[in-house]
Formats: sequence, structure tokens, C-alpha cells
Amino acid sequence: MNHSVVTEFVFLGLTNLWEIQLPLFVFSFLFYSASMMGNFIIVFTVTFDDNLHSPMYFLLANLSIIDMVFCSITAPKMICDIFKRHKAISFWGCITQIFFSHAVGGTEMVLLITMAFDRYVAICKPLHYLTIMSPRMCLFFLITSWIIGFIHSAVQLVFVIDLPFCGPNILDSFYCDLPRLLRLACTDTHGLEFMVNINSGLISVGSFVLLVISYIFILFTVWKHSSSGSAKALSTLSAHITVVVLFFGPLMFFYTWPSPTSHLDKYLAIFDAVLTPFLNPVIYTLRNKEMKVSMKRVHSWLANYRKIS
Repeated sequence: MNHSVVTEFVFLGLTNLWEIQLPLFVFSFLFYSASMMGNFIIVFTVTFDDNLHSPMYFLLANLSIIDMVFCSITAPKMICDIFKRHKAISFWGCITQIFFSHAVGGTEMVLLITMAFDRYVAICKPLHYLTIMSPRMCLFFLITSWIIGFIHSAVQLVFVIDLPFCGPNILDSFYCDLPRLLRLACTDTHGLEFMVNINSGLISVGSFVLLVISYIFILFTVWKHSSSGSAKALSTLSAHITVVVLFFGPLMFFYTWPSPTSHLDKYLAIFDAVLTPFLNPVIYTLRNKEMKVSMKRVHSWLANYRKIS
């Protein structure tokens, strides 16, 4: 058999208990809505406030765009499926969901590394900051992030599309994920599973380690040259470090844990799907005085515009 006979996959979801379904629906809907609204506000503020037209906020706005796309890949269907008895997704819908999850996730990994580089240049080489992080260079980093993300995703799925799926078609999850999908193939997929773990696992762990080392190096450099500036640098970098830990924690568990089919990974997936995109704007706005001032300025400008119109 060299073609798929499975036309759809059925999700078991998180739970069938009504006592949990209702709070889960409210929780997911509120956090998804807050994630979209919070990230949109960041993009809107950075776009219309000239004081935020700098490399750091350009990258932050693009991180918010990526978060809006990322949480929209799985969260809306999960929310719609909570009360359904038959939670199904088509074969190509499942493949599409996996493709964009890995593509956007890979893009965010590279963008977070770019943001760490931006902070290194700003803190360690302030006189050359605008020269190094020029608009052309920022655009280059952004395009490179998307290219790497799509290549990372395509390399995995090119081997999966032609796999034979002849049943069963049950996925013990609320979304399509590559390790679970491979276990449903009607052929030996140990080689592909190893490739996926190497591709996604090593990229996740490698990127996380690289980011941690870079932040430690930045803090050490600041402390070495000015002990008084280390507190300010730590405050600046703490938001970035928090986002890195929240984003990479679940990913490293999915692709490096010996038993990825445990129930724990489903709940961690919710964390990655709706909570992390919600926490990113909260972390960046609450710990950034300039962002909060700009948001108030944009709000006042909109209020005045409404009065005039």
C-alpha cells in the first residue's frame, strides 16, 4: 500500500467530563482572546508610535505577530471541539496543522535568538548598535527566521506525506502532532521518529542552550565593565529569559522525553498553545516602562481622534 486510505483523524481531546469541559472552554476562550488582543495591541502601538521605531521593538512586534499566528493554529479548533462528541480533522487538515505549527515554532526560535543578539549589541556595543542593527539587517534577520522555520517543517513532512495510513485513526490529543501521527502509520517509522527527535529535539535544546549562554555572557560582560549597570541589564533581560523558558520548556519535553505519549504533554500543549502567547505581551508590557507610556500615548491619540471625527 503506497497511499493513504485514512481520510480523517479523530481526537480524543483532553477530557469527556462535563465538570471539566465547561471550565476548560471558558479558560481556553478567555486566554486565546486575551492573547490575540494583547499581541495586537503591541503590534498596533509599535506601528503607530514613532518613539518605538527601533530594532528592539521591530523584533518585538514581529514576535507578537508570530504568537498570534501560532496560537491560531490549534487553539480555535480545540475550543470549538470541546463540546463535540466527534472531534475530527481531515488528513490534509492534520498535515497542514503540523506543517504550520513547526514552521511558525521554528521561526519563533530563530527570532528569539535574533532578539538575544539585539540585546547583546545594545548592551555590549551601544555605539555601534544602530549601524549593526540597521533596518536592512533587521529585515534580513526576519526573512531568515521565516525561511529557516519553513525549511525545518518541510524537511520533516516531506517524508510523512507518502506514509500509508490504513487505521487506526485515533489521536489521544486535541491537535495533530508529528510523533503521535507517525505511530498511526501502517509501516515501521522508527527511523522517521528518530529523525523527528533529532530535528525538533536538538533544535529546541540547542537553541535554548545557545540563548541561555548568550544571556549569561551579556550579564557577565555588563558586570565586568560596570557593576552598577548589571541590575539594569538584568531587568532588561529578565523578560526575554522568561519568554525563552516558557516557550522552550514544553517543546523540549515533547521531543526529548522518553515517553511523549503521556497525558502530561497534552496539558503542556495547552500551555504552549494559549498561555505562552498570552504571557508574552504581559511580560513585555508590564516590565517595559517605555511600552506602557507609548500605549497610553496611542490611547490618548485615538481618544482625541474619535472626538474630532
